[in-house]
Amino acid sequence: MQRTPHHRSRARRGTAAAVAAGALAASLLGGAEATARPYPEPSAPSTASTTLSLPSPPGGANVRVLVFHASATAESPVVDAGIEAIEKIGASGPAAQRFRVEATDDASVFTKPRLGKFNAVVFLTGGGDVLDSEQEAGLEAFMEAGGGFLGIHDAARTEPYSSWFTGLVGARPAAGGPANVQRATVEVGDRTHPATKDLPLQWKRPDKWLNWAQNPSGDVHTVARVRESTYQPGTSANGWDHPVSWCRDYDGGRSFYTGMGGTADSYTETDFRDHLRGALLWTTRLVRADCKATITANYAAERVTQPNQPGQSDQIGEPHGLVTAPDGRVLYIGRGGGDNSAPVVTDWNSPDIGKGQGQIHVYDPKTKKVTLAGALTVFGNKGGGDELVKNEEGLLGIELDPAFRSNGWVYLHYTPHSKINRDTRTAERRVSRFTLDLETNKLDLASEKVLLKWPVQIHSCCHAGGGMAWDSKGNLYIATGDNNSSRFSDGYSGNNPEPNFKGVSFADARRTAGNTNNLNGKILRIHPEPDGTYTLPEGNLFTGEEPDEGGGKTRGEIYVMGVRNPARIAVDQKTDILYAGWVGPDAGAPSTTWGPAKYDTFAAITRPGNHGWPYCMGNNQPYRDRNLPDPAKPLGWYDCAKPKNESPNNDGLVNLPPVTPNTIWYAPQGGAPDFPRDANGVPSYKIAEQKLLLPWLKGGGQATMNGPVYRFDATSESTDKWPAYWDGKWFVGDFYDGDQPRHAVLTDPKTVGKGGLPVHAENLKKIVPVGANGIRNLMDWKFAPDGSLYVLDYGRGFFTSDAKSALWRVTYKGGEATPAAADLARKAEQ
Repeated sequence: MQRTPHHRSRARRGTAAAVAAGALAASLLGGAEATARPYPEPSAPSTASTTLSLPSPPGGANVRVLVFHASATAESPVVDAGIEAIEKIGASGPAAQRFRVEATDDASVFTKPRLGKFNAVVFLTGGGDVLDSEQEAGLEAFMEAGGGFLGIHDAARTEPYSSWFTGLVGARPAAGGPANVQRATVEVGDRTHPATKDLPLQWKRPDKWLNWAQNPSGDVHTVARVRESTYQPGTSANGWDHPVSWCRDYDGGRSFYTGMGGTADSYTETDFRDHLRGALLWTTRLVRADCKATITANYAAERVTQPNQPGQSDQIGEPHGLVTAPDGRVLYIGRGGGDNSAPVVTDWNSPDIGKGQGQIHVYDPKTKKVTLAGALTVFGNKGGGDELVKNEEGLLGIELDPAFRSNGWVYLHYTPHSKINRDTRTAERRVSRFTLDLETNKLDLASEKVLLKWPVQIHSCCHAGGGMAWDSKGNLYIATGDNNSSRFSDGYSGNNPEPNFKGVSFADARRTAGNTNNLNGKILRIHPEPDGTYTLPEGNLFTGEEPDEGGGKTRGEIYVMGVRNPARIAVDQKTDILYAGWVGPDAGAPSTTWGPAKYDTFAAITRPGNHGWPYCMGNNQPYRDRNLPDPAKPLGWYDCAKPKNESPNNDGLVNLPPVTPNTIWYAPQGGAPDFPRDANGVPSYKIAEQKLLLPWLKGGGQATMNGPVYRFDATSESTDKWPAYWDGKWFVGDFYDGDQPRHAVLTDPKTVGKGGLPVHAENLKKIVPVGANGIRNLMDWKFAPDGSLYVLDYGRGFFTSDAKSALWRVTYKGGEATPAAADLARKAEQ
């Protein structure tokens, strides 16, 4: 390694120095002509430009890295440790990834033609105004020629008057941050970039942590964040989204910055050296990497359907679910509400009470046309329900057969109007198979094969569920709501046994979700057969023939019990993990008498089990029991480890499977509330004592909308596909677009399905845009085979469709990883 003498010049920038930088740019670019850009005023954007006739990247097969460590402040003790670490990184590893290192604190190096021999420049610590205008112009020309930049820790304090350098480094430190070394947890969200792919998901390490005057997320590609709940972030804390390392393609070159490395000991850590190694491999052009994946401007959201023509549903019904076909077509359903001009019958004496149309539409991206494939007459156009103004039955779910491309089979989950009983106010829910004509996009309603049917009460709204999904073994999962009223329990556990209509309880979810002999409030798993029947796969929660308590008290279709209203489910066919979300009750705050507030819930499910409702929610937080003769008086707390169904409305087992903690839960107060517990394991349920385990979440008017797990297809030639950064991430959202979730999260394989919390979350609200003219009411979202994302916006009314009801498509426009394969410093054959 070569080190050059100190350079302490503080020359102010001027026109003469800027002109001199033009000669440097030319030398960096192998003789290309260049015009220097004048130095911008403080905080003002640079308006100058550099004209390059023959741009060619600096450096070459003989890869070199310049480590620059000048500082206008006190000399940092980490410099020697940092230089030594970078030297060892450059001299180790595969021969094709090695590089030479030179270090200097002499800023005049930026005005010398020999800067052009370097592939990357590292600003190691630093701070203050260390480059004059000619030197800064040299650095700009270096980047424009395809050079690489790595900034470490206090490099973010360097050149404080330069807006161009602010863009290069990405963000500036805020005042009020902690000055001491603290141990914290780094969430490593990018599992593909060479700087982070081999790091722990949750990387616990000591360092000096910087806060940012402005959060760069969305303008840069963040590869890692520091979790503020694990240390004291000071008065200028950034919150849950606290980037610590990021990168971007900048001004013709590549820029990587890490806020870590503020201590000498950092450079002795194997993981931190691996972090630097990956950053250097990319900035030197030794490897390619994607630093565009989370930059907001690289995504485009387009509404692909138009408003309906007056009085028609030619484009869309009341949006309720979608599925993408192997050839790219999108099939989406309308639940049953008509447009606002459609008559709504609420009189139980009328044979047409609640009659609606559940439409199936097909969008073809090749023609950009919508076809109304067919419509089922359903019970679900408002009508019925507690207030005789709403109803959640109707056409609830859609899936395509795994062999859809050849057989055209479509599975629909719905409530046929022809099967309602107006006297008992009950109905039949069913899952049926239909055949779609693949040429005309028309559904043959006469082809119906009813696979599965079961009774539901329709006297009182709500909670119908509806989602469906396949696993890799050809098993079909079916989500059903608890068929229970939201009233009569003050918004806490839906366990009031008293209200009934003609003997059918409608406010006691122990009759349904908590009942082993009832198909409501469940996620069912069946194996459809070619003849339109189904068999039961091995490994469901019950066999249907359990000998306990006299037999005949279980249903073999049940895979998951204890869910309240699971509208959306998904299965990652790479892992066969089931992902589900369900809406919670209505209590706005926890109660020391009755239990937790409303928790909307997401769960990553790896095995059959009981997920708690109406006994427990969240991470096994129990409710209070109630029973006759006076359900207004609380009884004991439920035992989540040994729940019992002692409801007079139960016809299943009394002793239930233990409750499995859920992955994500959120209340109006925030994400994943947790409380101190007494000797019996009962939480205090006092807001003043709660701890929010997932600070990126907020509730309010909330309704979970579970999404898919994205899987990147490297063989796809689609130019619209989302990049590999999102591979394996689980998309979770909410119907509403305020502070509620619209995120992609990472789970830890070691704890997934066991109640482990997500380890990282990425905000999607600028990519899947919110707001009045965006996707305001998210109803469903799925990835297409081409890697683009389709999203249903419900619209701005309820139980109807309106001008904002729409199907959207979100595509990625960021292009390939950088540098281009042809610009790699060493080609693969070398």
